[in-house]
Amino acid sequence: MDTEKIEKAADLFSEGFNCSQAVVAAYATEYGFTQEQCFKMAASFGGGIGRMRETCGAACGLFLLAGLKTGATVGSDTASKMNNYATVKKLADRFIEENGALRCEDILSLAREGKCAAPCVERVRSAARLWEEYCRQNDK
Repeated sequence: MDTEKIEKAADLFSEGFNCSQAVVAAYATEYGFTQEQCFKMAASFGGGIGRMRETCGAACGLFLLAGLKTGATVGSDTASKMNNYATVKKLADRFIEENGALRCEDILSLAREGKCAAPCVERVRSAARLWEEYCRQNDK
């Protein structure tokens, strides 16, 4: 597991980038992007998508990475689409298992109730860790 990438994501978040930007940009070079490109592509997903507190931005970053790795590049490629959707579902299930929720608002509520630690930076670490686990299991 590349703990360096996990901490890079946490550091980017601590520098002021949103949760989604931090997760995606930590893996920029692996997918042929600059950090700046990743900051832009993930910018809208922070704060639970546009700060609406819907789907956690860190999870959205995780799902963006899944798309970069498993997304279809041909419109009629139904098998790749289904594989990507199944991958996202597995990652979402693991994210919920590890964090108690997928919605930003629900995660923040859990934190207020003392049921999870520092919500955002830990969700960033969680998303990066889940990505590391996924890649380790699927890049054999």
